[in-house]
Amino acid sequence: MSITDLLTTFANNLLPVMLLGAAGFLLGRALAIDSRSLGRVIFYFFSPVLVFNLLIHNDLPLGEMARTMGFSLAVFLALGALVLLVGRLVRLDRPTLIAVLLTAAFANTGNYGLPLVSFAFGEDALAHATLYFVTNSILFNTAGVLIASLGHLDFKQAALGMLKVPTVYAVLLAALLNEFNLSLPLPLERTVGLAANGAIPLMLILLGVELSRVQWSRNLRPLGLGVGLRLLLGPLVGFLLAIPFGLTGAARQGNLIETATPAAVTNIVLATEYKLDSSLVTAIVFIGTLLSPLTLTPLLVYLGR
Repeated sequence: MSITDLLTTFANNLLPVMLLGAAGFLLGRALAIDSRSLGRVIFYFFSPVLVFNLLIHNDLPLGEMARTMGFSLAVFLALGALVLLVGRLVRLDRPTLIAVLLTAAFANTGNYGLPLVSFAFGEDALAHATLYFVTNSILFNTAGVLIASLGHLDFKQAALGMLKVPTVYAVLLAALLNEFNLSLPLPLERTVGLAANGAIPLMLILLGVELSRVQWSRNLRPLGLGVGLRLLLGPLVGFLLAIPFGLTGAARQGNLIETATPAAVTNIVLATEYKLDSSLVTAIVFIGTLLSPLTLTPLLVYLGR
């Protein structure tokens, strides 16, 4: 693994993603952009449309789909259990533990992971990465909302809050269309496609805007834990679980890159929406995104061999 390989891989695959995020950062510095409103537009419209569009156009065999979605669920459960264990050992308070749990469990598998997998490994790996992202999105919009809500609400209130999340209904609608082999009318299909194509760039812009206003958290221990668990423990758990799930070739490439991406910017939206420690979450996302090329670049080179 030479320096030339690392630099070329970074420039061709990671740099385009980071440049669009940098554009959002500059816009956030120059303009008075309401990032909370932008985040809610993504959360309630663009993200569910993107998930819906990816689901209705995925042609993987049912067995491969089940394997990838099972792998994503297993990674989520393993990371969640490990974070809870570590959090208890270092005696994090409940809101801080929930903030670290969210950022460790929910990676930037959409606006960071999908273009990265597409650039590096092509359409076959992207099909698996898409399913990983969809599964992660379902978990984020159900378990993630529930976890965030538990910072201040009881279980019943948190569970009822999940019914207000539109991505859940997008998944159900896509499943019905696929089950009965139904197609959208052409005008509606093109509308969905247009909105879905704009979702990832808009998410990257939001990432940059949010990072331009980062508030440095004084909670250095949970900050380090959140970044380290996401960037180091995530891919380690992915490598270990890839063995029993029998992931090889494009499936292994697409899935393992998704496990190694930094914390998702949508965690900031959840933290703000449910009154968690948003400064801590934003700092974890910011530091993790800046450091992610150090872990993702060698991983890309290794998986590309």
